[in-house]
Amino acid sequence: MSSITYDQASCIYAGTDRPAVDDLSLDIDDGEFVVLVGPSGSGKSTALRMLAGLEPIDRGAIRIGARNMVGVPSKDRDIAMVFQNYALYPNKTVAENMGFALKMRGVPVEERRRKVNDVAKLLDLESYLDRKPGKLSGGQRQRVAMGRAIVREPQVFCMDEPLSNLDAKLRVQTRTQIAALQRRLETTTVYVTHDQVEAMTMGDRVAVLRLGVLQQFSTPAELYDRPVNAFVAGFIGSPSMNLFTAPLTSSGAAVGGTTVPIPRAVLDELGRDGTKEITIGIRPEALEVAGDGDGIAVTVALLEDLGSESFVYGTLDDTAVRGLDGESLTVTAKSARRAPVKVGASARLRLRGEDLHLFHPSTGERLGS
Repeated sequence: MSSITYDQASCIYAGTDRPAVDDLSLDIDDGEFVVLVGPSGSGKSTALRMLAGLEPIDRGAIRIGARNMVGVPSKDRDIAMVFQNYALYPNKTVAENMGFALKMRGVPVEERRRKVNDVAKLLDLESYLDRKPGKLSGGQRQRVAMGRAIVREPQVFCMDEPLSNLDAKLRVQTRTQIAALQRRLETTTVYVTHDQVEAMTMGDRVAVLRLGVLQQFSTPAELYDRPVNAFVAGFIGSPSMNLFTAPLTSSGAAVGGTTVPIPRAVLDELGRDGTKEITIGIRPEALEVAGDGDGIAVTVALLEDLGSESFVYGTLDDTAVRGLDGESLTVTAKSARRAPVKVGASARLRLRGEDLHLFHPSTGERLGS
């Protein structure tokens, strides 16, 4: 096992006007499970492939332990890769697939068989060792791909969206197994996904990337509670945080017929540079359906009843308030059990406490504490 360091590492594809990964700096501890997450084109898979030796490191460095990986071939990095498409040999049995890398290393047959059997027991694959991949389910094939990586006993696991081909129920089951297995093996793991739920439930720490640039690297709880900018705030959380830009008043921000209170220190900070608006973020669970009275006025557009809870999606009829990047102005509120409203009706959404996230309307950077 080893620590991993991205030291201002960049990857620049020919013919592009910006790096695919731009000055990425991360310190990953020995035995840590780190997730790289972001939308398509964020550079997360490229960053993983740089670590694995499948993409060049054009600037900066990546170190595994104390060893600089610049110029080191992939085969000499002592990493094991788990791919989205499993990459199993269809003409080989499960045992042969899992032991193939050991065979190429010249590991004796008996030792190879022992290691494969040990890992098969760990992954509950003992009864499938003589089958070929075509006779396995998607979840079983994914476990075989995991077993092939584990049996090598590498310094680092690199996992590139390994659950993307599984159905929803199997994804939940398999991600739980992978996280538990990694904690048991204590092998340093870098895991790539576009699914922020996977990132939040699996990683010790999560790195959020956008357009090749690191936005925030922290624990799941810190990302959720204190996003450093509006992008991270909107990306982390399901359903997404409500984000909108509203005009300032003397005591807060005018939103949907009510005034959202803003701390005086933030109002003063914005006032000093002449900013007349603020971007506000409110998690759905921080809003409650209030019926009439105070609160943000919306027209209910959709109700999602999930049994134990429900979500109310309301259209904000306030032309002075706008969404980010041209997004429609739909406000989401979480309600316990059945929401006391109907589609097409007017409602008020009231803020619970002072659970606000405030961002600069131009830079998107977090304001206040």
